[in-house]
Amino acid sequence: MRVIFAGTPAVAVPALAAVAASRHELVAVVTRPDAPAGRGRGLSRSPVGEWADEHGVEVLTPARPRDPEFLDRLRALAPDCVPVVAYGALVPPAALEIPQHGWINLHFSLLPAWRGAAPVQHAVLHGDELTGASVFQLEEGLDTGPVYGTLTDEIRAADTSGDLLERLADSGAGLLVAVLDAIADGTARAEPQPADGVSLAPKLTVDDARVRWSDPAFAVDRRIRACTPAPGSWTTFRGERVKLGPVVPVPDGPELKPGELLVEKSRVLSGTATVPVRLGEVRAAGKRAMGATDWARGVRVGTGEDFA
Repeated sequence: MRVIFAGTPAVAVPALAAVAASRHELVAVVTRPDAPAGRGRGLSRSPVGEWADEHGVEVLTPARPRDPEFLDRLRALAPDCVPVVAYGALVPPAALEIPQHGWINLHFSLLPAWRGAAPVQHAVLHGDELTGASVFQLEEGLDTGPVYGTLTDEIRAADTSGDLLERLADSGAGLLVAVLDAIADGTARAEPQPADGVSLAPKLTVDDARVRWSDPAFAVDRRIRACTPAPGSWTTFRGERVKLGPVVPVPDGPELKPGELLVEKSRVLSGTATVPVRLGEVRAAGKRAMGATDWARGVRVGTGEDFA
């Protein structure tokens, strides 16, 4: 089949590379327009756009997928199918109708669970033990289309969202190509999503990433892992914001008030509503990330000081 790949962030690149290496003809990619990035705020190509540039593939960057110029080019390229991974814009019916087999989306959850922009983050945040990826037919609703295929993956105790998303991006690439093959062979069957088990996964905000030290240790651990690497978990110390890497609950640790810090020779603990947690990396504003013990020595954490 002739395919056009739609995607934007780095997590979409494994699927793009897999599609390009498959039996299907990759004729172009669609990605979000170049955006300001870095300290200089110069315009930067998306990771998908960069991959396409390096491999001599045409890049389409419509401001809106409903733009007439984009729709005209899409018709001219005449794709049979458009596989999508984290494109980042709503696709209008006028674009959905152009390929014979529509647009098929690789989504990183077991639909209908965690429909939305941040399925992996919410799976970690809410303590799911099992997650996975689904390939479904894109339609106007939010991740509501019938599902062609799924795969599952266990969420490990120390997984951050970044860890889990990296695994799913790699395994999901194979699933996406398998669905494309089945569509081309006429053997693909899309099953409607069940009405039960629907949950929503909106993008996590900076406010969501603030640690709630009054939560139990398991919830503090989940929130920090869910927000790693983005948007990045944080708290305040002496009135200034500090970012935190993953922590480890310490079931046999000393009793500490929520947020209370205890500096020991080889570890730094912070209290929660239950047992304390051992801090990993700490990054003060404008500083590089460092181990918690080095941070604590540098700022000279005093007895009774705490995170807020």
